[in-house]
Amino acid sequence: MKPLHELTATEIVHAIAAGKTTCEAVTRACLDHIAARESQVEAWTFLDPDLALKQARAIDGRSSAGALHGVPVGIKDIIDTCDMPTEYGTPIHKGHRPRIDAAVVALTRRAGGVIMGKTVTTEFANFFPGKTRHPMDPQRTPGGSSSGSAAAVGDAMVPLAIGTQTTASTIRPASFCGCVGYRPTWGDIRCHGVMEASGSVDTVGLIARSVEDVALYRDVLAGVPHEPLPADAGTAPRIGFARTHLWAQCEPETRNLLEECARRLAKAGARVTDLSLPAEYERVEDAHRWITSFEFARNRAWEIDNHWERISEKLRNNRINDGLACSMEKYTASRAFAEHARLKMDDLFADYDVLLTPAVAGEAPLGLASTGNASFCAIWTTVHVPALTLPLFTGPHGLPVGAQLVARRGADRALFQVARWVQRAHARGLTRP
Repeated sequence: MKPLHELTATEIVHAIAAGKTTCEAVTRACLDHIAARESQVEAWTFLDPDLALKQARAIDGRSSAGALHGVPVGIKDIIDTCDMPTEYGTPIHKGHRPRIDAAVVALTRRAGGVIMGKTVTTEFANFFPGKTRHPMDPQRTPGGSSSGSAAAVGDAMVPLAIGTQTTASTIRPASFCGCVGYRPTWGDIRCHGVMEASGSVDTVGLIARSVEDVALYRDVLAGVPHEPLPADAGTAPRIGFARTHLWAQCEPETRNLLEECARRLAKAGARVTDLSLPAEYERVEDAHRWITSFEFARNRAWEIDNHWERISEKLRNNRINDGLACSMEKYTASRAFAEHARLKMDDLFADYDVLLTPAVAGEAPLGLASTGNASFCAIWTTVHVPALTLPLFTGPHGLPVGAQLVARRGADRALFQVARWVQRAHARGLTRP
């Protein structure tokens, strides 16, 4: 068996059920690995080993097992936890202690997950980076805003972590850190107890090391019985290759990797065709800007009025400035256009099971002052479709680059099934001469 801290969530559940290990042993293994690596990665803003082990021992003593029995989980620090601080990535709320758990935390506990600690977020889940570094190269960003969650999973500190996504905050860091990242259909997972940035587009996001783990955790957080994915990956899918108008922003190596992936999937039996989005979708990113900025500036009214100087200049001069300058008319028109784009996107999926599209421009960029280009997710976030990034590629510096798959609204489970087919077909193509 692999080292305990390297097991996926599904493997942990099966190993504990078979009596091969315990929740406490898994938690100790993860804590030991964190102790060895945290000074280099800095993924955590709160970690109490005694509290984690106390949870693990209590779970080992349960008479019945939940779907996440014994699985350590990292929680992004904009999500409320009743027994840990929730500080939203800002000194304004240092030491803040929520009275109750967010819904996703409560459901994780109910299913037998260990809340390992709080992972680093950017300031208010926005632009200004936290302390976290890329787990494979400390000179590079891990992405944002779910930086700590992606780095913790990517470094095998925990098998699962929760992030959030308002633009690209789950897909981008997961892509950079070599993880499977998933943004569900908007509204499927409840955000009660999660700091709202922009309620019109915000979702909880999941970061894991396998598609099976994402499917498992999604069922837990949806509050439904877990139905494992079929062992058979299913029939070859219909894939639309959507380069989008942002294609030129991809690094040449990323464009080559995606083109080769499309060819490999077609050779494996998928029906792969080029899909050009209607020209009006070039306006979606602009609509996203005004919707999210308008809502964010209202949500942060207390901090703006009482702690303006403690908000980073980067956040003040960008999203807050945009939000305060945006008229009600512009906000309303942007929301109306976003809804038009959602309805039209439903029609575009008539001939496709998924779309293959860039997740990021390329490998995680050098430097810690920025979290990278978020544009590649803005369309899909705004139109509320489920998205998943797979760690299929390696860039020119040996670092991960993800491929993004998106599906029709509500087709999340079908997305998981196609993702597994894509992963297996791509891997087979790599092994062929």
